[in-house]
Amino acid sequence: MVRVQQLTKYFGSTCALDRVDLAVHAGEVLAVVGHNGSGKSTLVKLLAGFHTPDGGAIDLRGDGTEGTELRFIHQDLGLVGSLSTVENLALGSASDGPPWRRLRKAAERAQAIELVAQFGVDFDVDALVQELSPAEQTIVAIARALRGWDEERDVVLVLDEPTAALHGSEVDRLMAVVRRVAERGAGVLFISHRLDEVLGVADTVLALRNGGVVGNLPCSETDYAGLVELVAGGAVEELERRTAERGDAVLRVKALRGNAIRDFDVTVHAGEIVGVAGILGSGRDEVCGTIFGGRRRTHGTVRLRDNDLAPGDLRQSIRRGAAFVPGDRHQHGAVMTMTAAENLESVRVPGVQRRWQRVRKPEEFREVAEWFAACGVVPAQPEMPLSQFSGGNQQKVVLAKWLRTHPDLLLLEEPTQGVDVGAKSVIHQLIVQTANQGAAVLVASSEAKELAQLCDRVLILADGVVVDEVAGTDVTEARILHASVPV
Repeated sequence: MVRVQQLTKYFGSTCALDRVDLAVHAGEVLAVVGHNGSGKSTLVKLLAGFHTPDGGAIDLRGDGTEGTELRFIHQDLGLVGSLSTVENLALGSASDGPPWRRLRKAAERAQAIELVAQFGVDFDVDALVQELSPAEQTIVAIARALRGWDEERDVVLVLDEPTAALHGSEVDRLMAVVRRVAERGAGVLFISHRLDEVLGVADTVLALRNGGVVGNLPCSETDYAGLVELVAGGAVEELERRTAERGDAVLRVKALRGNAIRDFDVTVHAGEIVGVAGILGSGRDEVCGTIFGGRRRTHGTVRLRDNDLAPGDLRQSIRRGAAFVPGDRHQHGAVMTMTAAENLESVRVPGVQRRWQRVRKPEEFREVAEWFAACGVVPAQPEMPLSQFSGGNQQKVVLAKWLRTHPDLLLLEEPTQGVDVGAKSVIHQLIVQTANQGAAVLVASSEAKELAQLCDRVLILADGVVVDEVAGTDVTEARILHASVPV
């Protein structure tokens, strides 16, 4: 359906895509994997016509007379949250008649129900899209992309990191939809950094590294370790199980209550990494933000060392030694239009930098360069807008912004969401290093494997309360997953 030959793209002197060949066939799911900055996003933008290639060709002839249609689902789904599914599906679609013809609301609604049902799901198409789950929103975007498609037309669906915001059963639900699309005869180009998902859904995998193809093979001929080696260019250093030396209690939380949190207690000691697990809606993704003060707290106390943290007072939390890396870096963790250096320096170091202190550029440049080197931020161009860095390097900058404050308490929400295996390894090492230096660390993550690698103990949330605690040798991926699934 689609054949790409020797596709090449330069940005200045940097080769972002180097003579890439690939082919997508009808009924096939072709996965494209690679670390952040490997060329995945450039490939998608070339296929979409956003960039013009500097060499090579994209052949869309397909088997039909009209050629292959490419339909895209980007990470930003392009949905309007204040509209319903019916209204979102109608956006951008061609009218069946003259522009002054009245909309046939009943017909539009019936078609929306039919489009959604063909993916094996059932939800209220009249509800606002912002009220749907992330998986349901992704299905709406796929349904809109495939509107008007039948098996007589050649279509390739391009999915760019479709599971970046999904967790657990939501991922399984979307994977079933992807397979269903391929079984109906479409081609699927599936861009992802989650290698385990790739092996579960794809027929073929193409690995990119530094803009070039380093592997193109059937998924049946490789495994997770093999994909990691292809993507990273070698084995990724695994965290060794550490023996934590607990110090004094740094964080004490009692009877915390917020939106989805009904009753949460935790004590975290210096040098300790404590995890928070739970399915979507359990309150897991609100714990860190509520403790820091960024989310509404209706009851309970938060004590850092010898000081109480007032709800909603972020400046006080920072002054008293707390740092918070939110799960959505684009919305809450950084300003993408600012430079990487400006983002890194955007938080004053408590006790060192004063509010009206003049910025000394030479000192700032030197400190930024040191943090770039310590965190492995690539490219080492602090004056470049953060939006132009890959997801993994954006996350390193957001983490470095807080690490430079030398916090007593580090709160992390989905610390490696949307990053590749190489960047994940670096971020994990930085978290462990911070704990080893005496900070208390609280990590809320949807990835049981991540919690098992990082944490000394893990609290399991369900319906806003702690229902289990996993500690010591029991901190394994299987044990955390088993405890998190409701009976």
